[in-house]
Amino acid sequence: MTALIEARNLVRTLPATVPVTLVRDVSLSVEPGEFVALTGPSGSGKSSLLYLLGLLDRPTSGSLSIAGHETGDLDERDRSRLRLSTIGFVFQFHFLLPEFTVRENIEIPMRRLGRLSRPAMRRRAGELLESLGLAGQFDKRPDQLSGGQRQRVAVARALANDPPLILADEPTGSLDSKNSLQVFDILRGLSRDEGKTIVAVTHDLDLAARMDRKLDLVDGRLVADTATAGVAVT
Repeated sequence: MTALIEARNLVRTLPATVPVTLVRDVSLSVEPGEFVALTGPSGSGKSSLLYLLGLLDRPTSGSLSIAGHETGDLDERDRSRLRLSTIGFVFQFHFLLPEFTVRENIEIPMRRLGRLSRPAMRRRAGELLESLGLAGQFDKRPDQLSGGQRQRVAVARALANDPPLILADEPTGSLDSKNSLQVFDILRGLSRDEGKTIVAVTHDLDLAARMDRKLDLVDGRLVADTATAGVAVT
């Protein structure tokens, strides 16, 4: 099986009078369908590594292949196209645009990719909302939804272009325990039932233990790669 993510010796250093290295010589492979936790103390480089994997930042050195595409020589247009078609993002805060409806927020990635007609985008948004228990919220605005509902809309937006890879940065970090488990179960289902590859930054070690693998970072270095129980949250 070909790895969906193949990173070799990734380094991310911020230029400054005294350069700051955020990611240090990280190599990893992630297979299709895996549900992977990125853990470590604050400032360990988890989000910085996730942004490299998501093509939001460029590494200072090292190589990165996403879905068989070597990314090092891609220009910004090609990186953006690969990101839109292959990667969905879920962040700690939903980042829904308040002036748009739920449907319009979900359609934004589809409009940018340009593959679907307007009626097809509308159908796709409706199907995603229904699958996530949000039928009837189609024309509401984000401020009319609860925190858990807004985060589920953010998951729907991440799935809009049916990407094989979902990258999540503390996706349950702003939620209470009930909504955290609900969002976690959605992500687990996407991995187990739909074969989505999910890499999630989390401080919640209990949730991390329920994923397939746990990657531990310290001072920007990958110090452990551990298979976990991968049991469902109940």
